[in-house]
Amino acid sequence: MAGYIRNIVNNQNVTSQATLVRGATILSMDENIGNIERGDILINGSTITAVGQNLDVPGAHIINATNMIAMPGMVDSHRHAWEGQLRRINPNATCLDDYSNATHFSFAKYYRPADIYVGNLLTALGAIDAGITTMIDNSHNSRTAAHSDAAVEALLDTGIRAIHASGAPVAGEWDKAHWPGNWQRLQDKYFTDNPESLVSLAVMAQLEPELWAEARRLGLSIVTEFFGAEMGSELESLHQQGLLGPDNIFNHCTALPDRGWEILREAGVRVNVCPRSDSHYGIESGMFAIAAAQRHGINPGLSVDNETSYSTDMFMEMRVAFYLQRVMGMHQQQCCDSEHALKTLPAAQLLKAATLDGAACAGLQDKVGSLTPGKQADLVLINASDLNLYPSGNAFGTVVHAAERSNIDTVMIGGRIVKQNGKVLGVDSARLRAAIDESREHLFAASGYQSNIFADAFLPLEQED
Repeated sequence: MAGYIRNIVNNQNVTSQATLVRGATILSMDENIGNIERGDILINGSTITAVGQNLDVPGAHIINATNMIAMPGMVDSHRHAWEGQLRRINPNATCLDDYSNATHFSFAKYYRPADIYVGNLLTALGAIDAGITTMIDNSHNSRTAAHSDAAVEALLDTGIRAIHASGAPVAGEWDKAHWPGNWQRLQDKYFTDNPESLVSLAVMAQLEPELWAEARRLGLSIVTEFFGAEMGSELESLHQQGLLGPDNIFNHCTALPDRGWEILREAGVRVNVCPRSDSHYGIESGMFAIAAAQRHGINPGLSVDNETSYSTDMFMEMRVAFYLQRVMGMHQQQCCDSEHALKTLPAAQLLKAATLDGAACAGLQDKVGSLTPGKQADLVLINASDLNLYPSGNAFGTVVHAAERSNIDTVMIGGRIVKQNGKVLGVDSARLRAAIDESREHLFAASGYQSNIFADAFLPLEQED
């Protein structure tokens, strides 16, 4: 598969007919609308036009949502989508070096554009299946212009709402002439004449003012992997130079001092936190940073980060956040007498982090993140009559503490149904699996990796750059 054929997904049909989601328990995540025990959502084209009770629209297509919970589509604020075919190859990783050994320092160096396409396609389809309708794609393996094109085209083909952040590879040989000059080319090729596209462009860059300046010249957001005391010590200087702003998106943000958080708030930097990733890879203390963020008036989004060690599941992200926060709070209150004792995160607050706060991190809070008239119709219907959910004693508790991917009946993005009756639509499963298998065979052979599905650890591969 030297190239790739865009024939795996075919679900681009858009109906102009009004759609009425009828009889759902509505978690709107909009303070003005609130929650409705049994209500309706009216959608015209790509837009929500009304949320309320007993809506009557003659001729509308009816979705019977009795015994279902309607909520906004979830937002993954930080995902390395290109790694899709490397799912769970490294489940027992204990540090960032372990992660890099199974990605940047091995397989990443041998990715063809076709492998980027397959990775992004699989990740995006998996996200849709799990009720994630928006994703910030942190694409730090943009080896050539063709690799970048493949990543964008995969996102476009799935129908997910995404921000593609083009990033330089970490290891191996790559075409340095195409990056960052590639950003202008991508903007011109895919986005300048298509303002209604569900996919938009950003960039990945570390604390590199020259790259930030180029991104700002193009009006692109800047995504940065940000954690630790060493990076935190740079904030004061960056702030004084006026280099931080609302176009910055910082991932992780672990182990920052209070002054660091004050700077992020003052500058309007957007933040996401990674409950599973930070603990799984032992980043700093291993504790995600939501408490510090909220203490300083910042409500971060949640992010999955990657699937090389665990699942694409935002439900699990919320649960891990709840339990980490809970146990650390108990520890500090009982053992350490901390003045900043952590508080329990209520289910509604966690769902807000996975929806509206994630949308704000993506800069899309005016478009998605809540079921609000005028916003895009990105929504999820959860079948609360399923055996593992019924009876639903508390709607937020059902979603945050009990729901699974299998309970998602319907997913809609921009008014278009992309999952229905529990199945992602328009996917040729045989072609998808064949493309994944071919990609893995190529990557394993090129890197000299001998697959062992029972391995306790991913051993570093001896490869020369």
